[in-house]
Amino acid sequence: MPNTSASASVGLARVMAHCGGDPAEAVRHLAAAIAAAPSDPESYAVLADLWRDRPDGLAGVVDGGTSLPAVLALSYVSFLRGDMDTAALAMGSVTGARPDVAWADAPWFGDDRFLGSVSADALAEAAMRTMDHGHDLDSDGMRERVRPWRAAFDAVVAGRPAAQALARMAIMLRACGLVEASLELCDRADAVERVMFTEVVRAGTWRKAGDTERMVAAFERALVLDPANWSLHLDLADVRAEQGDFAEAARLAGEGLRHEPAEPALRAAAAAYRARHTGAPADLSTLIEVAPLLPNPAYRDLLIDLACAGPGLPAELLATARGLRAG
Repeated sequence: MPNTSASASVGLARVMAHCGGDPAEAVRHLAAAIAAAPSDPESYAVLADLWRDRPDGLAGVVDGGTSLPAVLALSYVSFLRGDMDTAALAMGSVTGARPDVAWADAPWFGDDRFLGSVSADALAEAAMRTMDHGHDLDSDGMRERVRPWRAAFDAVVAGRPAAQALARMAIMLRACGLVEASLELCDRADAVERVMFTEVVRAGTWRKAGDTERMVAAFERALVLDPANWSLHLDLADVRAEQGDFAEAARLAGEGLRHEPAEPALRAAAAAYRARHTGAPADLSTLIEVAPLLPNPAYRDLLIDLACAGPGLPAELLATARGLRAG
C-alpha cells in the first residue's frame, strides 16, 4: 500500500520544483517524504529534477545548510555531483540526528557508483557521525536499519581496505549491539595492518560483551604496539581498579607517568589507587591537589571515592577530598 503522507509531500515538492516555488520549501517536503518512505525512488527523482532545473536555487539551500532537510538533500545532491565522500558524511549526520529513520535505505546508498567511489575514510567518519547525538543505537530496529551500512562497509573495504577506517566502522557496529560483526571488522583491520587503535576498539567491544579478560588482553596488545601511549596505561589501570587490584592499578598508572609525568589524569589515578591500596595520607593529599584539574567530574568523583576507602586515612583529609566531589 502506498504511503499517502509521502505521496502528498512528494506532490507538493513536485509542484514547487516545476512552478518556481521556494526550493527550501520543496526540500522540506521532500525530506518529509523520504522520512516516511526512504527507499521510494520518487522523492529522489523529484530532487534530481530540482537539481537539474534550478541548480543555483537548490545549491543555496544545501551548501552550508544545517537543518535536517538541508543535510538530507545534500547527501543526494552530492551523489548527483559525484562527490561521494560528502554524500556519505551527510548520510551519517542525518542518521545521527534521527536514527529511528532508515535513511540508508535510499537507493543511491547502495548504488555501485557510490560504493565504487566513496573512500573508506569518509565512510568510517560517516559511521562515527551516526553516534554524534548520543542516541541509544542498541536495538533490534537499529540493527535492521544498519543493514545497508554493513553492506556498504563490505563493498568498500573489499576494494579499498584501511585498518583505521575498518576499526572506526567497527565502533558503529558495536554501538548497535552487533558485537560479533564488530569483532569481525577488527579482525579484517588486523589483516590489513596491525595498529594500536584496532586493539582499543576491540577492547571496547569485549567490554560491551562483558568479557573483562579479553578486554584486558586487547589493551595489553595495544600497549605492545604503542608502549609510550600514556592513555593506554591509564585504561589498563582503570580496568584493574574495577577488578579491585589497586596495587596493579597504581603500578600501571605509574608506568604511564614515566611517559607523561605532567598528565593530571595519570597523576590523580596513580595517587588515588595508591591511597586506596596503602592508606598513605601523602597520596590522598596529591589527589586533593590534582583533582580540580580533571575535566571529567564523574571520573574525578570515582577516584575520590576509591581513595577515601583506603585504610586508616585521616578524617580531615577525607573531609577535604570529599568536599571536591561534584555531586
